[in-house]
Amino acid sequence: METIIGIAGLAIMGVLLSLAFRKKKVIPALSTQNLQSILQQYVAFYRALNDEQKASFEQRVMQFLQKVPITGVKTTVEDVDKVLVGAGAIIPIFAFPGWEYRNIHEVLLYPGSFNEEFGQDGQDRNILGMVGNGPMQNVMVLSQQNVREGFTGSSDKHNTAIHEFVHLVDKSDGATDGLPEALIPHQYAQPWLKRIHEEMQLIREGRSDINYYGTTNEAEFLAVVSEYFFEKPAEMEKKHPELYALLKTIFLPGTPS
Repeated sequence: METIIGIAGLAIMGVLLSLAFRKKKVIPALSTQNLQSILQQYVAFYRALNDEQKASFEQRVMQFLQKVPITGVKTTVEDVDKVLVGAGAIIPIFAFPGWEYRNIHEVLLYPGSFNEEFGQDGQDRNILGMVGNGPMQNVMVLSQQNVREGFTGSSDKHNTAIHEFVHLVDKSDGATDGLPEALIPHQYAQPWLKRIHEEMQLIREGRSDINYYGTTNEAEFLAVVSEYFFEKPAEMEKKHPELYALLKTIFLPGTPS
């Protein structure tokens, strides 16, 4: 979720996070065996890959984790958290071997949801993930609870980590606008935008099972339907064949129909 917050407020929160709330502990290096075990247990996308693809996925998750620190804020980061955040990062870009995120330097992991000022108390805590702006540029904040639930809740279409990393993919061309120009072939850009607005209208009319949050704007629509696409591909293909085909062209080009 992209949120514009006053620079002064963000600066204050950044200082508070840095000086008071970050809880860094020396955590043993993640072993290949533990990585594989967690991926096999929790990540359906990984389980569907062949052995060669699994080895590639493991390598890319490990490379991501070596470059991007995951810091606990009032919580302890465990191996399962690191692996699931890494999986959320790699799933949207797995079909693009040369892709590396250049717009993220750190992931802050909160124990639960938070508000727009990054507060963890009160009743206005309705944010599960956020890509920061201003002093928080290149920082992603995620709810530890919801990252875990996104991969263990096999009956839903939601995945907070995938959602936020799709925002980063979208943002890589300079604009978070629901049109990831780095991935989508030019000839599909207009059909994609047309399909976005058609489906938004169906959602507003109660004639779509896609999360209503997708009607917020084009960027949130992309992130929401990407969760659906990666979490429940067979269901999406059945219920939304045109939308599924377009998302497959964006995220999995060249794969068999």
